[in-house]
Amino acid sequence: MTAAAPDPVRLDLALIRLHPELSRRKAREAIEKGQVDLGGQTVREAGHAVADSGEVRWHPNRKAQRRARLSLPLLYADEALLILDKPPGLLSVPSSPDAHDEDTALARVMDYARHLTPHRPFAAQVHRLDRDTSGALAFALTPAARTALRALFREHRIERRYAALVEGTPREDKGLEDLPLHDEYEGGRRRVARPGEPSRPALTRWSVVERFAGGALLEVVLETGRQHQIRVHLAHAGLPVIGDRVYRGAWAAPALRSAPRQMLHARLLAFAHPLTGAAVRVLSPLPEDFRKALATLRRGAARRPPAHRRPRP
Repeated sequence: MTAAAPDPVRLDLALIRLHPELSRRKAREAIEKGQVDLGGQTVREAGHAVADSGEVRWHPNRKAQRRARLSLPLLYADEALLILDKPPGLLSVPSSPDAHDEDTALARVMDYARHLTPHRPFAAQVHRLDRDTSGALAFALTPAARTALRALFREHRIERRYAALVEGTPREDKGLEDLPLHDEYEGGRRRVARPGEPSRPALTRWSVVERFAGGALLEVVLETGRQHQIRVHLAHAGLPVIGDRVYRGAWAAPALRSAPRQMLHARLLAFAHPLTGAAVRVLSPLPEDFRKALATLRRGAARRPPAHRRPRP
């Protein structure tokens, strides 16, 4: 039997495994300076996914390369596109065409593009994350990349995996929500469409990673990309995302009833580079608020008494 391929890890973590004397900050700095190669090619994004750590080489004496800086962590970047690590609370794009002064991920990428190509800066969205959803978010840096990336998203040739902390107890270890979403928003909400209503297909797969007392950590895979899709589908399945003020359920662990935002994180983004065909695969680490919520649920599960005890003889 062929051994299963190891799960990929971030480049900074792969470097630390090979060089335990490096701190996480020092590993990131070495990568950003262009001192780390992967498979013979210099990679300057700490979040780049590594399948074989044996291909990682650190060259501490290599002259550091200059680079434009983005005010958000980069997971991947080249001349055509970039993938950043969006924090919760930041808009992906302006809330309206007239909102020119809003702080958005797109505005920050445009500032970055102005440093890269001052005479012809270009930045464009190809998908988005809700304001309070964190994680991997891609942008195009050329018109050709925008056209090609949007085609990949439209044709569902992008692998997107999310981590979600949910309320409720999943009856199964895996689930599939194949429910079209109504075209219209009602009071800022979307919903599953009724028969005959204008709608778009929406398909969401989920699997249980860890169970808690009345909640679970799920891995969610998007087969389509409708706005609010994960949140609507999971709420419809009786598993609303913890902290979701729009689609939340009645239950929440006492310590999580005031969760600062919906506990939904875009963990992985992978696709074939639209211009070169090379594999692009990034992993976004869980942000601090998500890790704290997860730790709270784990502590609650550890304190929970066993459901069944054998009677004493």
